[in-house]
Amino acid sequence: MARQSWNDEDGDWGDDESGLDGESTITCPHCGTEVYEDSPRCPSCENYLSLEDSLPTATNKPWWVLLGAGLGLLAFLRWLFV
Repeated sequence: MARQSWNDEDGDWGDDESGLDGESTITCPHCGTEVYEDSPRCPSCENYLSLEDSLPTATNKPWWVLLGAGLGLLAFLRWLFV
């Protein structure tokens, strides 16, 4: 979506393709607001603009941690019911 700006050369309104203050802009995929291209988040809806920033970080635990937690849970349940 291009903004309208005053063109002094021909004295008419024209499309400003450069965006806000001469910097390039993109459209927020969440709310449709024009934001600066180098912005990490939309100022309107505050969602992240890039996919890798919006995804939660994966925290994979090592197998031995999961095994130890499982064995500890089994030991606790055995102690509780015996």
